[in-house]
Amino acid sequence: MADNYSANYAPEVEERLRSDAEAVLARYPRSRSAIMPLLHLIQSEDGFCSPRGIALVADILELTRAQVSAVATFYSQYRRHPNGEYNVGVCTNALCGVMGGDVIWNELCNHLGISDNETTSDGKITLEKLECNAACDYAPVIMVNWEFFDNQTPESAKQLVDDIQAGKDIKPTRGPDKVHTFKENERVLAGFEDGHVDEGGLPGDPTLRGLKIARANNWTAPRKEGGEL
Repeated sequence: MADNYSANYAPEVEERLRSDAEAVLARYPRSRSAIMPLLHLIQSEDGFCSPRGIALVADILELTRAQVSAVATFYSQYRRHPNGEYNVGVCTNALCGVMGGDVIWNELCNHLGISDNETTSDGKITLEKLECNAACDYAPVIMVNWEFFDNQTPESAKQLVDDIQAGKDIKPTRGPDKVHTFKENERVLAGFEDGHVDEGGLPGDPTLRGLKIARANNWTAPRKEGGEL
């Protein structure tokens, strides 16, 4: 017996997805260029790139399922099995690792009873070991559904996942007023506004410190003759 993700979408769901897909396709001169946002659209519905979702994208773009699957399996942000409601990514690369990321990772694995790309039994959290969160100035950093939680400790990290499992709203260090679900954020990645773009503050002092030092010393980027950088 096929599972819910192998069976076809209900007619009203497929109609809605096809309507959203039309809005995405309108942004591209070539339809196949829309494959990546359409896969995010599928994840906003199913929580991963499901077989039925891949089949729908292939039909919309007039591609084979193999062609769509090739993209879905190449990029790590596309999931091949249902993701948790919140994706908790712990950076263990270079600076974050040295500053405590490795310890945080081990503590969370033990605390949650799962490891890399595994999901808690309640479906709330998928734990992911990340190579870089592009936020070394705030190391060690955790990202929850791609929102930053800076300067973490093992204790703050465990409190964070406890709050998620308790159903509490969690607020990132930077960004929107609260972290939205994996599916909600996937819809944003598909190209649909969520109304939270103006939430959150400006970059913090660690991020701007290099720029301030450069300005104080009147440093500029070297230029070639003709004014090019």
